[in-house]
Formats: sequence, structure tokens, C-alpha cells
Amino acid sequence: MHAEVRSFFDKATSTVTHVVHAGAGTRCAVIDPVLDYDTRSGRTRTASLDLLCQFLDEAKLEVEWILETHLHADHMTGAQRLRERRGGRVGIGADIVVTQRRLAALFHAEPGFTPDGSQFDHLFADGERFRIGTLQASVIATPGHTPEGVAYVVEDTVFVGDTLFMPDGGSARCDFPGGDAALLHRSIERILALPPETRLFVCHDYMPGGREARWETTVAAQRAENIHLAGTDAEGFIAKRRARDATLDLPALLIPATQVNMRAGHLPPPEADGTRYLKVPLDRL
Repeated sequence: MHAEVRSFFDKATSTVTHVVHAGAGTRCAVIDPVLDYDTRSGRTRTASLDLLCQFLDEAKLEVEWILETHLHADHMTGAQRLRERRGGRVGIGADIVVTQRRLAALFHAEPGFTPDGSQFDHLFADGERFRIGTLQASVIATPGHTPEGVAYVVEDTVFVGDTLFMPDGGSARCDFPGGDAALLHRSIERILALPPETRLFVCHDYMPGGREARWETTVAAQRAENIHLAGTDAEGFIAKRRARDATLDLPALLIPATQVNMRAGHLPPPEADGTRYLKVPLDRL
């Protein structure tokens, strides 16, 4: 069966949210939704979700799944706000518990926070199969960028998260805690072992050279053109990836985003004055 995809590009964070479905009036999955965040005021907004929900209404789609490809460090997830509006189950890779433990220690999380993945509705294992309405779906674990990374295979389509970018963008960084360039290369090879015509949808596009945003490619295009993969072996990829990572600054929203995303999109609990706070760990990052 052919999966239909509608994508939404958030220019502020270069994030692409995808809606995959079998046609108007069917059940769907929303992959990597965005909650807008203003760093100057500390306010959250829902403009991205409003646009997404407008499409869901127009297409008469019922949200069955809200899927995270990994714990994002560059935007806050809109998973819980979307779930409040449209229902659905929030899922992520099973190794989220590894990342949660690291982040809970970094941010000295409140005693009530348990790093066991229970903040999510479902934790996906490698190879697990599930359905999105009439569409068949399965999971490929893709550690390397983060431990819990997964790609969602939905019929003829794969949502690769940050594992791969468009061919002229290369691949995801591996210098976060738990990242590993060798693991990422093995994860990429699993995706690129799929049929050449398989459609791949990426989670980010940073528009190299100032071109317009793009987010759909194929296995064949990635093998032939990806700037970190084409014409090189695993050792060459690892060397390129490590050299590139050494030049990168931390994502602008890493500190606020990871504190929300480790909670599956729930904001930190309110303190005694009724206000929710985000923490900044000094001299740690």
C-alpha cells in the first residue's frame, strides 16, 4: 500500500513534521510535532500545531499515533499539546530510558521524575510491527545520534529522524552523550539496505547553500550522493563525522528542549508558586 505524506517545515528550528496516512478520512500518525518556544520571553506557543490541526481537520484524519524519532535537542516536542487536542498514543524508541537517566542527572530532576520511559505511551523495540489505520508499520533502531533513535517504516516510506539529512546535508552529529559515529554508520547501513526506490523523509533540513527547504529523498539518492557516505567506507565516514562534530556549537534550544522532551512533551511540574521553571546547569555543557 502507498502511504500518503503531508509535511510541515518549521523555519525557526529547521524541523520537519510529517503526517502519514492512507487518504482523507483515515487514521494517521504525526511524526515529530513542534511546540513553538520564544527564548527571549520563555513563552510557549502553538502556531505550528494550529497549522497542523487545520490540515487534520480538512483531511478528516484521526490521530492514532504521535511518533518521536528520538529525543530532540533542537526543538520542543508538541506531542502532549497535540495529544490533548486530537488524542493518539505517544511513542518513542525503547532506549529513551538511557537518555532520560543522563538528562535527569544533568538537570537534577525533581524526585517525582522517573527515568523509565513511563512518560510515553509506548516504547518501540527494534523490529516491532504495528499499524497506523490500514497502513503496516515497523521500527528500525537507529542509535548513533542518540541512543533511543528509531526510523519508522510505513509501507513504502521511511521516516529517518536525524539519522540522515538530505544528501547535500550529510548525517546527524554524534557528539551528544550516548552518541557514537560507528553506531550511526551501522544504523544508516540498515536503512540503506532497503530497496533503492524507498522514499526517505528527514526530520531536519538546514538548506545548505541557501537553497529552499527539502525533506524527501530515496535510498538510491542517499547511496549515490550523500556527502558523508558516497565513495567512502565506515572508517572514512567516522572520520568525517568526528571532524565535523568538532566544529559544531550546541543547538540553541538544547537546554530548554531536552528538559521538556525527556518528559514526552510535558512541561516540568509547577513549583510552590504555581510557576513552571526550566533549569540552566552552569559550567556543565
